[in-house]
Amino acid sequence: QLQASGGGLVQAGGSLRLSCTASGFSIDDYVIGWFRQAPGKEREGVSLISSDDGQTRYGDAVKGRFTISSDNAKNTVYLQMDSLKPEDAARYYCAATARNPMLVLYLGLFDIWGQGTQVTVSS
Repeated sequence: QLQASGGGLVQAGGSLRLSCTASGFSIDDYVIGWFRQAPGKEREGVSLISSDDGQTRYGDAVKGRFTISSDNAKNTVYLQMDSLKPEDAARYYCAATARNPMLVLYLGLFDIWGQGTQVTVSS
């Protein structure tokens, strides 16, 4: 299971940190990704991390503003979101996969999904 938290309302230019805590499995063996979906839009990849070696990937829309990290002792992945823009508003989901050796930010490769957490950015 994956539990996402940390969403909320923030002004444009502000920051939020999302957390994704895994239970029932160790993130050491998985690639953990963050995806987001705004109303009327397709779900898109935000970032991912390979928890065993720390490799990361970012979507073009968030490069330089978002940072993904993991605390394997806490079985948790974080998404630090800085310089938030109104277009970052969406429901953010974390997901896990054990079958993504090329670290591709593609939702079809992810098998385990959390329930999501809402991020609202006011202009």
